[in-house]
Amino acid sequence: MNPFSYVRTYQAAEAVREGIGQGAKFIAGGTNLLDLMKESVERPEKLVDINRLPFNRIEETEAGGLRIGALVRNSDAASDERVARRWPLVSSALLAGASAQLRNAATIGGNLLQRTRCCYFYDTATACNKRAPGSGCGAVGGVNRMHAILGASDHCIATHPSDLCVALAALDADVQVTGPAGDRVIAFADFHRLPGDTPQIETNLGPGELITAVELPAQDFARHYTYLKLRDRLSYAFALVSVAAALRIADGRITEARIALGGVAHKPWRNRKAEQLLLGETSAEETLTRAAEALLRDAKGQGHNDFKIELARRAIVRALKQAAAATPQSQVDKRVA
Repeated sequence: MNPFSYVRTYQAAEAVREGIGQGAKFIAGGTNLLDLMKESVERPEKLVDINRLPFNRIEETEAGGLRIGALVRNSDAASDERVARRWPLVSSALLAGASAQLRNAATIGGNLLQRTRCCYFYDTATACNKRAPGSGCGAVGGVNRMHAILGASDHCIATHPSDLCVALAALDADVQVTGPAGDRVIAFADFHRLPGDTPQIETNLGPGELITAVELPAQDFARHYTYLKLRDRLSYAFALVSVAAALRIADGRITEARIALGGVAHKPWRNRKAEQLLLGETSAEETLTRAAEALLRDAKGQGHNDFKIELARRAIVRALKQAAAATPQSQVDKRVA
């Protein structure tokens, strides 16, 4: 681990001022950043501790939504009565991730900024355009079982690891940030970036900008939802494929559909045209399969991960069935329902 300076901040403006510059990193829970520092993947010159900032509250908004502060711990958000009752997709996704100990330390804002778990990214002896731009991508033609089947590029086929972000993408959440130019709101769909030819730039945060909160819209999908996570083992594992599904159903027909995928792309993946195929339809399997195939129309395997395409198709259909039946996947008994 390289030497670094440390500063503790108490006001947002102070944190932003200290956080400007390529050598500075904000730290709260540190559950991802500290691992990366130990592996010399991240080598910050300065850590800016933001734990004392006033972003640790969950508050209802005037519009009927919910604002979750960036410093709220994942476990606190998952167990909050308002989240569990009105936005259970968020609670379920949080409980599907990591271990109880990590959820007690990790923060909502940090969850959005998780970096990929690609083995080439973590191994500084290998080529990785995300870690060292221009060095190549070891996963292309290498061991790529966990890698992307959608939205990848010749420069990077890594996937985003978060469970929470998949649920937030499905719910059309907003990300509130503050920075040198003041406060602004980023639609969740625009927060993360696809790799293109700059995979090292993972979000649309500007220099020195700090996440202050995530805002959930008033629409809650509290009945017909599920978060289905398929992985190599039933706990403490990242997704091979995950699906956040949220439906509205009236008189036996789907009036609104949201489907977001995790474990398959550089960011949570949605295709609104595929979602529209479900509108006005029943939850018959052929209808759900048609939507799944539309979602995966551009999917491309990299060799070791070819199986993910069929796995994702089946997962989408299974998740939509669970959501339609109002029988969401349990995150206590993680066996697929």
